[in-house]
Amino acid sequence: MITGDLKATYAADERVLNNGYKQAFVLAMAALCALMPFIANDYIILVASQMGIMLIAVVGVNVVIGYTGLLSLGHAAFMAIGAYSVPILHRLMDNIGLPDGIMPFIAIPGAIAISAIVGIIVGLPSLRVKGLYLAVATLSANFIIIFLIELEALAPWTGGLVGLNTPDPNILGWVFDTQREMFALIAALAFVTILAIQNLFRTRVGRAFIAIRERDYSAEILGISLFRYKLMSFAISAACCGLAGALFAYFYARILPEQFELALSLQLVAALIVGGMGRTMGPVFGVMIIVMVPEVLKFTFGMVAGGAAEVAQLRAPVQEIVFGLLIIFFLMFEPLGINQLVDRGIRALNRWPFARG
Repeated sequence: MITGDLKATYAADERVLNNGYKQAFVLAMAALCALMPFIANDYIILVASQMGIMLIAVVGVNVVIGYTGLLSLGHAAFMAIGAYSVPILHRLMDNIGLPDGIMPFIAIPGAIAISAIVGIIVGLPSLRVKGLYLAVATLSANFIIIFLIELEALAPWTGGLVGLNTPDPNILGWVFDTQREMFALIAALAFVTILAIQNLFRTRVGRAFIAIRERDYSAEILGISLFRYKLMSFAISAACCGLAGALFAYFYARILPEQFELALSLQLVAALIVGGMGRTMGPVFGVMIIVMVPEVLKFTFGMVAGGAAEVAQLRAPVQEIVFGLLIIFFLMFEPLGINQLVDRGIRALNRWPFARG
């Protein structure tokens, strides 16, 4: 018969092994990202850069939905705020004569700050409503922000329907004008974002978010200010999406309002559901799947179609169907996402007869 002390020892050993596997995975990913600009082709760099930008945004979505339990469908709007802030701030700094080499040091924090402020405003309904009603409120905010971007009266600043050309980041004289250089910047900021958010949930603020997710009324009775921490959650989440939007603007030569509509918000939520809500590695796994599905379908349809336009036109609806099926599958059979499947695999590996010698 296994005693309680022995069970506790096995549980502690299993946690150590799990953390060891996860640390090894993170180190392997860091090494791969460091080598990728030197060994990968342009196509792989492009896809990896898209993954990095989306990963930062999904980490932000995870703060609100996964850790705080507030349903939001408007995070593409925060990415739009961050993306459009970059060329607008560059124009303003150019008008006052600031050197190009310091502009990203102002534009990126500025985009993050503006997105966080908008996030606080969008998060105000969370003080009164939650669930489906909050989702509709944030969705409405997404439509409003895209409408303002497309508004003809603001076109001199936002470009309206035709969008804006974006600058290349110039950091102290080093111009990031290639995809490989931009990938290095995106990968570095993605790792910093993940580590920052992971450490956030070891603090009082992070624990307050989790308490609100579990039961907000009980959290309030325990002295946690719902007003303060819900708005703080939206601010941090929007700030991450603002950073993703700023990198989006620097990576692509032109931004358009249609790039930040409802479809992007749904992709961000889908990536979180598939990867695993409320887990550090959930966004990583989810983004890998959500970004790779269109690429796999593009390759598959390219082989099947053989240049036939009729078959190639089916790729977009098939992609939406695949995304929908993935969401339904994980909601029904594994609500904790791929992260939970990986954890089960690690636990099974730990129980393997030779794992303990």
